[in-house]
Amino acid sequence: MAISLHHIVIDAHDLPGLARFWADVPGWEILSEREREVVVGTEPGAPIGICFMPVTEVKAVKNRLHLDLTPGAGPGEREAEIERILALGARRVDVGQTGDESWTVPADPEGNEFRVVRAERTLIG
Repeated sequence: MAISLHHIVIDAHDLPGLARFWADVPGWEILSEREREVVVGTEPGAPIGICFMPVTEVKAVKNRLHLDLTPGAGPGEREAEIERILALGARRVDVGQTGDESWTVPADPEGNEFRVVRAERTLIG
């Protein structure tokens, strides 16, 4: 028997707002919007999406899981994407970086950290 990843689930206070942010970052769309669940993805038949579920508690510590995003490989694309993501409502955060990393750490509008990494050719490169 095989099992597949279906959704990455993110807890949220403002489901529609956070879903719009995460749909805009990779250029996805909102696929389903219900009172207690919003799903974004590339298209309705996509194998994986991001699902937003409501919580009442405030995020208090660094994420135990984060997303790595890879921009295009052209000159300046990484910095341009970081600036675009910041304009969408993210902010830069410090999680102990030294400044020598090949990635930058922003947080989404609700404080969930993620990384914008250098362009990779493979998942293990």
